[in-house]
Amino acid sequence: MVTNILEYLEHSVASWPEKTAIADDKNVLTFARWKDYAECLGTAIANASNRVVRKPVLVFVDRKIECLVGFMGVVESGNFYVPIDCKMPFERVKLISDVLSPIAAITVTDADETILDQIGFAGARFKYAEVVATTPSNVKMLAAIRQQMIDLDPVYSIFTSGSTGVPKGVIISHRGMIDLADWLVETFGFDETDALGNQTPFYFDGSVKDICICLKAGATLNVIGKKYFTFTKLLIPFLNDRHVTTILWATSAIVLVGNSNILDVARPRYLKRVTFAGEAMPAKQLKVWMSKLPDVRFINLYGPTEITVDCTYYEVNRDFDDDEYIPIGNDCRNKQILVLNDENKLVEVGEPGELCVRGSGVALGYYNNKAKTQEVFVQNPLHDLYEDRIYRTGDMVKYNERGEIEFVSRKDFQIKHKGNRIEMGEIEVAVNSIPTVTNAACIFDQPNDKIVLYYTTSDGRELDIINLVKEKIPVYMFPEVIKHLDGMPYNMNGKIDRIELKKKYDAEKD
Repeated sequence: MVTNILEYLEHSVASWPEKTAIADDKNVLTFARWKDYAECLGTAIANASNRVVRKPVLVFVDRKIECLVGFMGVVESGNFYVPIDCKMPFERVKLISDVLSPIAAITVTDADETILDQIGFAGARFKYAEVVATTPSNVKMLAAIRQQMIDLDPVYSIFTSGSTGVPKGVIISHRGMIDLADWLVETFGFDETDALGNQTPFYFDGSVKDICICLKAGATLNVIGKKYFTFTKLLIPFLNDRHVTTILWATSAIVLVGNSNILDVARPRYLKRVTFAGEAMPAKQLKVWMSKLPDVRFINLYGPTEITVDCTYYEVNRDFDDDEYIPIGNDCRNKQILVLNDENKLVEVGEPGELCVRGSGVALGYYNNKAKTQEVFVQNPLHDLYEDRIYRTGDMVKYNERGEIEFVSRKDFQIKHKGNRIEMGEIEVAVNSIPTVTNAACIFDQPNDKIVLYYTTSDGRELDIINLVKEKIPVYMFPEVIKHLDGMPYNMNGKIDRIELKKKYDAEKD
């Protein structure tokens, strides 16, 4: 039985030591070298901390393979890694550090060191290049540390935004990550011949899927630089040069590439699987990909950070109308979905309810935040016979007549407008179905009881939106304020930045 995610790295080292494991624009590492470097970092951390275990260690991340080595180095030391975006404002890094009191940090650049200086970081510091070049690994010590670990120990923590302004650190166990790796590889048939094209930032939980597949299956993980999405004509040649067979991207990246028309010019010749996650996928945008790549498998993956990345999936197996979203499907293995109504009863077909999850992938909670943990990690309300924790996602979903789960909206995205309860996602679906619309997002001006719509178009032209959606949504759902944008803002997780849209609206309103 596998109890530590490092066992998958060790198996890959034993099976394919000289195979490229991870690569970016400038560097490549074999599985054997990845393991060697991780042991050097693990040794340095363990020595400096007097072999303390189960404590947080910051790892500064960019679009480089060094952070992946850093992650495994932290795990070698018996501790858990916390990805820190190297471009994150130092005030947010300070908030995260205050929550964690981390024992150490791994830096790659001088700029990372500057951030630590700015926040008055008191833990041990390890410069990546220096450690892997000069610190001999102590394999005996690392093995002794491993003996202390169990599969329910934390392996990583990723921070999400907190409603109070203080970020929340979701703690994921080795068991959760192991289950995810097993499910991904066995369900979708990954092996050592696969090459992944990583788009998702390493401070975002979607990237854990790339890491899991690489470790478990021996696949090569290629980190795609930002320039390939800025200058999209370079993207397909990169995918072909690296023989990329699978992309596990944010929905926004799939939409961006589909809207760029580059698939009309060139095709990714080796691609077998396209997965997308993070936001609801409009069928219209996905159909662009499917029409160009008829032999590729397209898979919708859904799940919040708090359940170890994914809890449902849907492999697209039928045609959809342009005004539909792709379903999020059904349970991943060893995770059970409970869709509960306001009375904490299981919903009927077609009845909206909150998606809740039980299973070994449910996070250990929020680090150093018992109050927030107790709000959403709760006893299964269907019984009180023994402890049975579930996570309440805050996402509203429903079952369709096929038994598939469809995303409706965030619980906090439901509004009361002119006496009517409205899911603003329905408005976005209708607007997204307009042929030249490339993206749409709604916000709500509550003081003035106004629905505000922002949208972008492929040709840059403004549209008579109301006239185009009047047959799709009732009058009470019509947006009162409609604004055309040249480009939609996205947050650091690749999702539409509705907070930024609200700020933009408030500034223009004033």
